[in-house]
Amino acid sequence: MFGLTILAHLAGLTNDVFLSDSALFASIAKEMALSNNFLDLTFDGIDWLDKPHFPFWITAISFKIFGINTFAFKFPAILFTLLALFYTYRFTSELYNRETAMLAVLILATAQHLIISNNDVRAEPFLTGLVIASIYHYHRLVQRYHWTNLVCASLFAGLSVMTKGLFTLIPIGGAVAGEIIIKRQFRLIQSSRWILSLIMVFLFITPELYALYHQFDSHPEKIVFGRTGVSGIGFFLWDSQFGRFFNTGPIKGSGNPFFFFHTLLWAFLPWSIVMYYAFFKKIIRNIRSVNQQAEFYTISGSLLALLVFSLSGFQLPHYTNIIFPLLAIMTADWIHRAEMQGELRFYMVAQSVTI
Repeated sequence: MFGLTILAHLAGLTNDVFLSDSALFASIAKEMALSNNFLDLTFDGIDWLDKPHFPFWITAISFKIFGINTFAFKFPAILFTLLALFYTYRFTSELYNRETAMLAVLILATAQHLIISNNDVRAEPFLTGLVIASIYHYHRLVQRYHWTNLVCASLFAGLSVMTKGLFTLIPIGGAVAGEIIIKRQFRLIQSSRWILSLIMVFLFITPELYALYHQFDSHPEKIVFGRTGVSGIGFFLWDSQFGRFFNTGPIKGSGNPFFFFHTLLWAFLPWSIVMYYAFFKKIIRNIRSVNQQAEFYTISGSLLALLVFSLSGFQLPHYTNIIFPLLAIMTADWIHRAEMQGELRFYMVAQSVTI
């Protein structure tokens, strides 16, 4: 089953690049590789200010190794998807058991939009792997203070920021804060590990800040968004995130508070109905009395991200990918519980309706 699932992801490795953002990403990474200029992002020789550098760096390196071709463009996305599957397994096996972990990996690997994202490649495959990796190492840091988990958690968080911006910290911070607050482990809030982690995240994103300064802030004469004096660092830290959220930045969209609710119905197929039921059951189980043996990373991180993204003035379907590992873990937990208790009727009906 896992072999067939992986084949579904690999099937698009040599297919043509989609004529959308995927083609744009490929072109920018190609220009970076051919020019050997890893500081500036350009499209058709024109300065490009929108997304951070990390996915382009990785893709340009892939082009250097494998040549300029579709395989080289899509291969890094597969690697980061495997990273997501690996950390989903490790995280779930520590929180629950091996059976639930295997099921969580299967659910994540077969989620429709994850497969789509490895064909129509953008930043999301990178982000999906980085976010769950960071959450896992922060979980280990909550359990026991150790410098390796501090460094790894901060590194993956920093790389996620260099992939999509500051808002990628929402599911990470939400997951960890929810686990601590719901279980009333308030002594952990005062720990110096969080200050150290913030400092390290800032240090890890300095390559992005330097690249933006080099391309834009040190050249105020450049015309960007129809005007001069545009700060690349300012755009990265504010306009690309809060500007999109409040719909006040140079790149605007339109939002609907129910957009991600109905997006997940198709994006998380064939597990979406069961996922929503598992989500609801997890809340009901703990609404009156918190089970100290339960985990709250999954529901806290995914719920906060969905709430914030739903309030945003700029919404796209692939934004949900970064919480897929958390949703897969919750879904796998409920299915395993239902199986052990002989209560799989809802699961069978839901999957029959879905299929």
